[in-house]
Amino acid sequence: MTDSSRRRAGRHLPRTALAGAVLATAGAAGLALSAAGYRLGWWPVVEALRVAEWAVYAAAAGLLLSLLGALLSLRRGRRRGLLPALLGLVLSLPVVAAALQWEDATRRYPPINDVSTDTADPPVFWDMPTPSDYPAGNAPVQQAAYPDLAPLALPLPPQRAFALAAELVRDRGWELVAEEAGEGRIEAVARSFLYGFPDEVVIRVGAADGGSRVDLRSRSRIGRIDRGVNAARIRAFLAALRERAASEP
Repeated sequence: MTDSSRRRAGRHLPRTALAGAVLATAGAAGLALSAAGYRLGWWPVVEALRVAEWAVYAAAAGLLLSLLGALLSLRRGRRRGLLPALLGLVLSLPVVAAALQWEDATRRYPPINDVSTDTADPPVFWDMPTPSDYPAGNAPVQQAAYPDLAPLALPLPPQRAFALAAELVRDRGWELVAEEAGEGRIEAVARSFLYGFPDEVVIRVGAADGGSRVDLRSRSRIGRIDRGVNAARIRAFLAALRERAASEP
């Protein structure tokens, strides 16, 4: 390689890494803008997801270019291309990883968005904007996908179990919609971390076998599939409630 060709290669390597960093920055910024725009009411969910899709494309291209820039810089001993390449990797990897996880969850979990610990007599939403019944067709699909979901039995009076459940709802930062101690019913809205998508939760506490029984139902207000989010929420809530009940004197 002649000196002039080496100089041209030296100029091209940082440009590859720089292009990767620029695209990675655009991807990360686009994803943040997509979420912020939805939260602020700038656009509906469909438009927000469209912006996110293009952000992922930009981040993926940025990731590839950043990797190429880093490899070429190391191979040629051109350190000035490493910094933008590393910046591109840091910015693009979380966006691409989140997109891959989202796609994987779409394939792995059943196409339902309403999950209950009791599919025969599920808790009912009374104070949500659309208090619809649990879809009967969900039961066999849910039972096949989430056979571990079941009511929680606690060795506590229903009133105390209800108080612990309401306390846990508040500690998790859910928006309390209804707290009817006489009915043993709590309704709340939990929101996703990034976009703040609303998921509706109803908790039913009743007497059973000298103690209490707690049922949960969780459903997504937006979208027809939940990618396993509602089942995971129920598991986590019941596990935390069981732990709190175990620490009762």
